[in-house]
Amino acid sequence: MNLKLNRPIVFFDLETTGVDSASDRIVEISMIKIEVDGKKTVKTRRINPECHIPEEATEVHGITDEDVAGEPTFKQIAKSLAQFIEGCDFGGFNSNRFDLPLLVEEFMRAGVDVDFRKRKFVDVQTIFHRKEQRTLVAAYKFYCDKDLENAHSAEADTMATYEVLEAQIARYPDIGSTVEELAEFSSNGANVDFAGRIALNDKGEEVFTFGKYRGCSVEEVFRKEPSYYSWMMDGNFPQYTKKVITEIRLRIK
Repeated sequence: MNLKLNRPIVFFDLETTGVDSASDRIVEISMIKIEVDGKKTVKTRRINPECHIPEEATEVHGITDEDVAGEPTFKQIAKSLAQFIEGCDFGGFNSNRFDLPLLVEEFMRAGVDVDFRKRKFVDVQTIFHRKEQRTLVAAYKFYCDKDLENAHSAEADTMATYEVLEAQIARYPDIGSTVEELAEFSSNGANVDFAGRIALNDKGEEVFTFGKYRGCSVEEVFRKEPSYYSWMMDGNFPQYTKKVITEIRLRIK
C-alpha cells in the first residue's frame, strides 16, 4: 500500500438530489474504511431523502423515488455512521467542495454532533487537476489503465477514487504519502467553513469569500452592519456556515 496511515481513512462518495450542499439530500452513500494495516471495510446503502429526487438527478445516478421508498432516512443511520467514521480522516473525489459540506449538513440536520475540524481531508480530484486536468473516468483510465464500469454508482466511484490515489502517490513523489501531506497538497486553502464562504487571510483573520464584502473581515462587517449577520442566518447558507458566523458574532460580544 503506497498510502501511509497514522489512523484510518474513509474514502466516500455521495449520490444526491442535486448539487446544493445547503439544501440537497443524500440518496446513496458509500464508504471504504482503510485501516492502518490496509484492511478495507466497505459500507454502501441508499437513503430516503424525504423529498422528491429530481429527474435530472436520476439521469445522473439512476436512483428514483421508488428505489429509496423503503430505505432509512439519514437521521435514522446518523449515529451508526458517526461511529463508523470516528477517529478517521477522509478522502474523496471533489469531496472538499461538495461531498464533505453536504455530509456535514446532513449530520447537523440529524442532530448528531461530529467534529470534523480535527480531521484531514484528501481531495483526489484536486491532486489530479493540478497534475493532469481530467475527470474521474479519465483519471481511472490514466492512472490505473482500467475502464470505470458503473460510473456514478457510489461504490464504484469510491473504490476508483481510492485506487487513483494509490496510483497518484506512486507517480508523484512530491505530493507525499501521508494523509497530512496529501491533505495539504489537495486543500482548497484556509477555509474556515466547509462550504468555503469564510476563509482566513494572510493575517489569520476570518474574511468573506463572496458578495459585496468579499475579502473583508467578518468581525468588521458585523460591527459596522449587524444586519448582515441576520441576512445570512435567514438566507440559503449551509448550517455549518451559519454556525461559524454565529461563533464569530458571539466572540465579538
